[in-house]
Order: sequence, then C-alpha cells, then structure tokens
Amino acid sequence: MEYSPLSLLKELRKFSWKEESWFLPLASAIEGVTAAEAAWRPDGHTNSIWQILNHLNYYNERVLEQLQGKEPAPQTITNTETFGPPGDPDDRKGWEETLRRTRQIAQGIEEALEKLDGKDLEKEGFLEKLAAWIMHDTYHTGQIVLLRKMQGTWPAQRE
Repeated sequence: MEYSPLSLLKELRKFSWKEESWFLPLASAIEGVTAAEAAWRPDGHTNSIWQILNHLNYYNERVLEQLQGKEPAPQTITNTETFGPPGDPDDRKGWEETLRRTRQIAQGIEEALEKLDGKDLEKEGFLEKLAAWIMHDTYHTGQIVLLRKMQGTWPAQRE
C-alpha cells in the first residue's frame, strides 16, 4: 500500500489514540484508571496521570482548533501550567470529566482529520507540526504507562 502524507498522518494518529500496535495508544493507557490512581505521584514532585492528561487535553484542543481551520487563542499560560494540580484522589466526578473531555477532543480530532485533504497539509510547517503533536501524545502515553506500573495498577495480562 502506498501512503500519502495525509493517509500516513491518519494512520499514525490511529495508533497513538486507539489502536494497539508496536506501542500502546493513549485510550488503552487510561482505560480503567481511577481518580485515586490518576492523582497518585510517586515522589510528590512528578506529574500525576491526571496532570499529564490535563496537559494533553490543553494541547490537543489547540490542535483540534487548527484542524478545524480556527486560529487558536494565544497561549496565556506556560507549558508547566498546562499540567495543573495533581488531582484529588477522592474527586471521581472531576476525573470522569477529564476523561470525557479527553475522549471528546479525540473524537473531534478524528472527525477533523477525515475532513482534511492533501492540500491542507501544504500550509508551511503544518504537516511537521501534526507529526510532532502525535509524537508528543505518544511520549506522554509512555509516562502514563510507567506511572501505572510504578503504582502497581498496570493490568497483569498486558505484561
């Protein structure tokens, strides 16, 4: 099969979000995580799963806006601030809202990618930006898996 830049981009996004291949997608990495697990930090300084997801939601929402042809608002917070607080282990509803937002953004991205055509990627730097974004998601997915393994919540059948 021959890939165009757009079809390759869609394929990579599929693997980074929902389809398992050589690496685990984000949807699988957060599956079954509780609020307490999401708020856990091994040393009190490392970002929690909840913080990582906040960070991904922030940037993925900006990517979604660009895919929809909108100009994202200027970034008014620092990269560090995008992580937010570690989360409250007792805030089940807050965690569920974070997960809902993650899935909603992912669905929007999937729909927006389907509407793109090859010419959309010809804007200077756009293809490179999207490729880097996918790598960013994949990098942070690895952090989530590592945190789950450190806390002992990674499913044994995945080992």
